[in-house]
Amino acid sequence: MSYIESLRVFVRVMELGSITSGGRDLRLTPAVASKRLKELEKRLGVRLFNRTTRSMTPTEVGTVFYEEARAVLLALDHAEARVASFSEAPRGAIRITAPLGVGRRIVAPLVPDFTDRYPETEVRMRLSDRRIDILADGQDLAFFVGDPGDSTMKLRKFADCDRVLCAAPDYLSRAGVPRTPDDLLHGHNCLLLRYPRSPEYFWTLRTGMGPRKLDVTGRYDADDGDVLTDWALMGRGIVNKPRFDVRDHLASGRLVEILPDTPPMPTIFGCLYPHKKLQDPKVRLFVEHIARHCKRFFA
Repeated sequence: MSYIESLRVFVRVMELGSITSGGRDLRLTPAVASKRLKELEKRLGVRLFNRTTRSMTPTEVGTVFYEEARAVLLALDHAEARVASFSEAPRGAIRITAPLGVGRRIVAPLVPDFTDRYPETEVRMRLSDRRIDILADGQDLAFFVGDPGDSTMKLRKFADCDRVLCAAPDYLSRAGVPRTPDDLLHGHNCLLLRYPRSPEYFWTLRTGMGPRKLDVTGRYDADDGDVLTDWALMGRGIVNKPRFDVRDHLASGRLVEILPDTPPMPTIFGCLYPHKKLQDPKVRLFVEHIARHCKRFFA
């Protein structure tokens, strides 16, 4: 088993770019991850990485070996999933990723009930508002709110997701309450979710004439949706959020919905996964668990 563990460390180090990141992903200290790599290199009789005090890059043979090692691990995972299908007790780690708000407020609260029901499973959750490459990052499931884009992954839709424009009362008292979509383009500070290849450099509103795309601007942007909510609560501008994400703030009056007759276009809450992943019972059961229990967040 130590050889397989060393292969897993090698593959994750290659994919994440450092021993520290690869080890952390597998819940290993950098020292243990480094030891695993050295054991693998000793067994193979080759150097897999060129190391300096500042960087670590794969050797030519390391690059070749990565493709073969990854194929071995995928085949092993597939074989274990096939065997697990004959067992009533799913086991092993489920690797999932989700946007920050979705992960914190929908997925994470549902995890403990799942692991209580299936005590031989583990959930390893990574939260980021940036889109990731599911295969390259070694994830089983990627949850999302919005448009999944052009993907070769399988898609499971869980719920429709309304969006809302809102701002703090003190911001609206200073800047005025927008009455039409055009008002957003003049004299208003829009809080934007932005990161490399971000889809939200504009807002699309639902109007009587159909969807309308607005090139909104503002003094603040961030790659963390919760930061945008915090700025909105501080009276710094208007934010475009899934309704579930700001429901409590709207109910308390800390945020006020604006332009309710021309809201942002609704989206969906769902997940993406490689085609073969639902052959793994623990992944299939986790997806069904989320599907059964997430509806209450959108009621």
